[in-house]
Amino acid sequence: MASRTDKNSDHSRQARIAEMRRADRARDRRNKAVAITTAAVIVTGLVGFGAWVMIDRKEAEQRTKDAAEVARKTPVDGEQTWDAKKLGRNHVETPVKYEMNPPVGGDHHPRWMNCNGDVYKNQLPEVNAVHSLEHGAVWVTYNEKAAKADVEKLAETVGKTPYTLMSPVKEQAGSIMLSAWGKQLTVEKADDPRVAQFFTKYVQGPQTPEPGAACTNGLADK
Repeated sequence: MASRTDKNSDHSRQARIAEMRRADRARDRRNKAVAITTAAVIVTGLVGFGAWVMIDRKEAEQRTKDAAEVARKTPVDGEQTWDAKKLGRNHVETPVKYEMNPPVGGDHHPRWMNCNGDVYKNQLPEVNAVHSLEHGAVWVTYNEKAAKADVEKLAETVGKTPYTLMSPVKEQAGSIMLSAWGKQLTVEKADDPRVAQFFTKYVQGPQTPEPGAACTNGLADK
């Protein structure tokens, strides 16, 4: 027969075990609560960070659009302008005598020069290049006065810019000239900031008679 002492000892042991189990359960609940709280904080932080990134990205995109819009509305210093309404737009297959060199508009051939960042080594038929301008292209031309480094830099810029083309024009007055429909700019160096401004403003710009018209599937350099 078990003594009272043994019974008390057994009871105490069971009480300690029960207390330990309660402590373990309490510790598990605390750990789960901490884990849940930590996870919630992390998720909230990630969501907040993601939202901040998205907002910052949208603001950056809007700033870029605003800057482009300002550039489009700001006249390019030194550019020449012709009345677009007075520039003929008939498709002809006969020679055309243009009043400016390179031409910035007028009657032209039914086929355009490819102007998807195309860099030509030879002079182009003016009547085909003018058709490219009608489609919203910027035509970069140069003569023998242009430095080789400037020609190479411009070729690199044109090569990665849709709706542009480039070719030599020996008889032009300026060493480097940029033409769009009804617009023309003369510069001496490729790093002239007006080059980028002219591209921003007139590549598929508001002067374009046929915006969105193709700059591929036309004529290529032979």
